[in-house]
Amino acid sequence: MLWIISEQTRSPQVTMPEPHWKMRKSFSRSALRGQKGFSEIDLKLEMVSQDALRRTLFPLGGLTKDFVKKIAAENRLHHVLQKKESMGICFVGKRNFENFILQYLQPRPGKFISIEDNRVLGTHKGWFLYTLGQRARIGGLREPWYVVEKDGTKGDVFVAPRTDHPALYRDLLRTSRVHWIAEEPPAALVRDKMMECHFRFRHQMALVPCVLTLNQDGTVWVTAVKAVRALAPGQFAVFYKGDECLGSGKILRLGPSAYILQKGKSKSRVSTEGPSDGPGSGPGLDPTL
Repeated sequence: MLWIISEQTRSPQVTMPEPHWKMRKSFSRSALRGQKGFSEIDLKLEMVSQDALRRTLFPLGGLTKDFVKKIAAENRLHHVLQKKESMGICFVGKRNFENFILQYLQPRPGKFISIEDNRVLGTHKGWFLYTLGQRARIGGLREPWYVVEKDGTKGDVFVAPRTDHPALYRDLLRTSRVHWIAEEPPAALVRDKMMECHFRFRHQMALVPCVLTLNQDGTVWVTAVKAVRALAPGQFAVFYKGDECLGSGKILRLGPSAYILQKGKSKSRVSTEGPSDGPGSGPGLDPTL
C-alpha cells in the first residue's frame, strides 16, 4: 500500500492526518529504504527522476501498514481494509495466469528437460509462461521440479528436482545502464570502478551484500557475496547503501549457476588426475553469458 500524491494533483477535499502524521516533502536528492511494512516503496521509487521526487509528497510518512489500516477502520474506509496484498501482476487480477497470457500469445509447445541428465519429463505450451525459480507442474510427476533455465530458440524449459538445487543459485549478473537516483554514478564507484553495497530484485526479499563493477557503458556487473536463488533476466536489481536506495538496473545477463560451476570443478579434477579428454573437458559456461 503506497500513496504518493503530487503537489499539482492533490485534491483539496482530502482530509489530512493529525500533525504527528503530517506529510514529509522529499527535498532530498536520494530515496530512503522503506521502513517495516513499506519495503516496497523503494522498489517503486528506484526509477523515479530527481525532478519528480522534488515534487512528490509522502502522506504516510513512517507509518506502517497495520497503523494505516487502523486509521482506515476508524474512518470506515472498508475498501482499504479488504484490499489484499499485491504479490503478482496487478492487472491480471483473479484469473489463471497461463490462460491470460495465451489470450495474447500463440502457444509454442516445448519440452521439460532435466538439467541433470537431459531426460524429457513432459511438455508445456510455451517457455514464456515460466520464470526461473518457479515450480513447474509436470503431468504425471508427483515430486516437485523447478525451472532453472529456458531456451527461447528451441522452446525447452530445463528443470531440477528440489527447491534448493544448485542450478537455481547464481552469484553473478550484469544489468542494463543503471538509473542512479542521487549521483550519476556514485563518486566512490567512479573513483574505484568497484563499490560494496547491497541489492535485491524481489519485493520483501532480504538485502544481499554485493560488489558492483562499473563498465564504460554505464552497465554494472553485480557479484553477490553468496549465491542467490532464482535470479532472472528482465527483473530489476535495486541497489542500496545503508538506508539509501541508490538506483537500479534491469538484469540482462546471468553468470553460471552453482551447478555448472560444480560440474566444471568435477571435470577439472578428472582431467588433472587422469588422461586428458581434449578440448571439451574444461568447465561448462552458462548459455546466458
